[in-house]
Amino acid sequence: MAGISDYFQNLCFAVALWNGKDPILKERLFGVGNYEGNHGEDVKELYYYMDNIPSHYYMEYLYKYPQQAFPYEQLRTESKNRSKEEPEYEILDTDVFKNSQYFDVNITYAKTNSTDIGIKISITNRYKKAAAITVLPTLWFYNRWTKHGSLKTKPNFSPAGKNTVFAEHSRLGNYYFYYQEPDDALYTDNETNTQIVTGQPNESIFTKDAFHQAVIHKAHVNELRQRKSGTKFSPVYNYTVKAGETIDIYCRLSEKQQKEPFDSDFEKLFEKRKKEADAFYAEIFPKGVKSNLAKVQRQALAGLLWSKQYYHYDIEKWLSNSDGIAQNNDRRKSGRNNDWKHLKNQDVISMPDKWEYPWYAAWDQSFQCISMAVVDPVFAKNQLLLLMREWYMKPDGQLLLTNGILVM
Repeated sequence: MAGISDYFQNLCFAVALWNGKDPILKERLFGVGNYEGNHGEDVKELYYYMDNIPSHYYMEYLYKYPQQAFPYEQLRTESKNRSKEEPEYEILDTDVFKNSQYFDVNITYAKTNSTDIGIKISITNRYKKAAAITVLPTLWFYNRWTKHGSLKTKPNFSPAGKNTVFAEHSRLGNYYFYYQEPDDALYTDNETNTQIVTGQPNESIFTKDAFHQAVIHKAHVNELRQRKSGTKFSPVYNYTVKAGETIDIYCRLSEKQQKEPFDSDFEKLFEKRKKEADAFYAEIFPKGVKSNLAKVQRQALAGLLWSKQYYHYDIEKWLSNSDGIAQNNDRRKSGRNNDWKHLKNQDVISMPDKWEYPWYAAWDQSFQCISMAVVDPVFAKNQLLLLMREWYMKPDGQLLLTNGILVM
């Protein structure tokens, strides 16, 4: 959640949570698919894009995390049983937020420069009683080294001093990840758990869901602690947050070594970037606009900016190769998109929403660029030009989803 990455998504960062009651780590937003929702796919969470600017030097995200067990099956069952004529069944229709029994999780990014990013995770207990929460600020490398991956040298995380991790990547370059004193620090690999997905035994216990197994089921904890390298890493923080209390966790991702990564200027950085964001929006909004209207438009634009996504989809490669998980077959070769072999996406694209709308379409994106032009006209123009490039447009001039062609 609230994830970021470099332009080609070589190195990724996001926040995972556990309330001590859920059967899984909260690593991503939950929703129902087309055949589960009475109105099709629909995200069933409370999350808000609070602020952002085109340079992404300041970004703010809010997630409301229930302290009770997340009602996965209740949401899925109720949504599936409702007719098209009935309203959608939302998470607020459950009792999971009753009496404000939840955490506010604010995740804020503030950059010193383009290769030095400050991270602040604020957890506020909105309930009248103390509650436990586990927080995992997680780093991982995009897996380009297995099967048909293009990366010859496998990247690696390794210790680089107290509460510091060294991230080595042959394409991106090297980074340092700094974090405050944790309760634990775990290494694993960004590798699929084939035992669960396909029934094929794993080559090792260090799979991408190892943190889930360690935190929730206490499985292989010592092995993960003792391992000092991997392609996925996270410090682990266990807190009991008092009623109304806010606790802050700071991290920093920097290209350069920092002697004092969390010095007195670090907290001031978030305030400074917030003021700069205020000044930016004061300039682009019309003079005299009402403050409430300005706040609404600013948050709407933040949603656009947060929904940029690295989109990597090579149809010819997808049709002809297996990734070792989803097996190649004749059905895939003759299925949807089989005549779009020229389509080779590997760009940052303005998505309508990264969950409910995880694909783009020329018609929709063109309208979206009108709004994007308010805040970032250069990016909006380049998005429109991108859709007209030869590796996006069909040779006969057809554009994505102008005649029912859907890229998934």
